[in-house]
Amino acid sequence: MKILMKSVDMICLSSSRGEIRPLKFRIQEDTGESHIVKIDRIISKKEEKIAGNPMLVFVVQSVMDGTERIYEMKYEIRTSRWYLYKL
Repeated sequence: MKILMKSVDMICLSSSRGEIRPLKFRIQEDTGESHIVKIDRIISKKEEKIAGNPMLVFVVQSVMDGTERIYEMKYEIRTSRWYLYKL
């Protein structure tokens, strides 16, 4: 897996219990082109701290360009930002 740490626009579902579930995201390529990726399955979810910054890490699965891929998404709790971390 390649580490990217690219900021993405995310559509997610927040339950009444405060649980967050990512549904789909839009990523901007270096060429200026954007792609929308639907998250088919959440494989795992965990919490971690990077330099004291709490984050939620989701290992998810999607079909990208006709190929099934597993990758990591990170949600930065303090800033409410989503990142495509590993692809």
